Amino acid sequence: MRNLIRRLVGKTDDREHAGDQTCIYAVGDIHGHAELLHEICARIDADIRSTRPARVIEVFLGDYVDRGPESREVIAMLDQRRRTRKVVCLLGNHEACLLEFLVNPEMLARWRQFGGLQTLMSYGLSPSPKPGVAERRALAKQLIRQMPPAHLTFLRSLPITYSHGRYFFVHAGVRPGIALKQQRKEDLLWIRDDFLVSEDDFGKIVVHGHTPVQEAELLHNRINVDTGAYATGRLTCVKLEGPRRTLLMTGSPAARHD
Repeated sequence: MRNLIRRLVGKTDDREHAGDQTCIYAVGDIHGHAELLHEICARIDADIRSTRPARVIEVFLGDYVDRGPESREVIAMLDQRRRTRKVVCLLGNHEACLLEFLVNPEMLARWRQFGGLQTLMSYGLSPSPKPGVAERRALAKQLIRQMPPAHLTFLRSLPITYSHGRYFFVHAGVRPGIALKQQRKEDLLWIRDDFLVSEDDFGKIVVHGHTPVQEAELLHNRINVDTGAYATGRLTCVKLEGPRRTLLMTGSPAARHD
């Protein structure tokens, strides 16, 4: 793996950021890849040591679990990281599915279609490819027994949104035409097309993941940093400091789309 960095200067007015010396690092969907999380955190730490910002906030945009083989390790790493620095970990739709499965095992019929079985296996369970009703219930009980209490506390504590200055952080996006404070949880976790095609001013610049793209999108009304890490090997972070936007990326040469 090698680290990549690309700098882009946004079009926001410097006056909008006057007096705010906060540097925010926002990281896209991780999906059970602890090696990539370790790599992007090392990249963030190196950047902090190099630039010495006055105040740092790290925001992880959800979808820590599923698809990849190391969901347990990813949760452990994030839980430990937020104990020692200012870290905001948001709820993603995949974490919402995991939490629902614990109280409604029938959820596994849907959850397994987008990576839930890999999460179960990361906690030492051995689900069949298509678990029946009895097995689903047994797996939910087993997961509760296998999951460290700190992991369950972590998952249940995840907020859905975070806001700072000109930026609004959320997993999937927002419903156009609806005030940010009036957004529905379902849209915040799952929305795609209506949000992605909108050129509306949402009131703040929405920083999100959820929908994989080949290259991070830095638009006038939203920033998408989900570069499909589970498939491409590239986990992306956007650094927001005043009007400047910098992309920090990890990935192998084979995963590049030049």
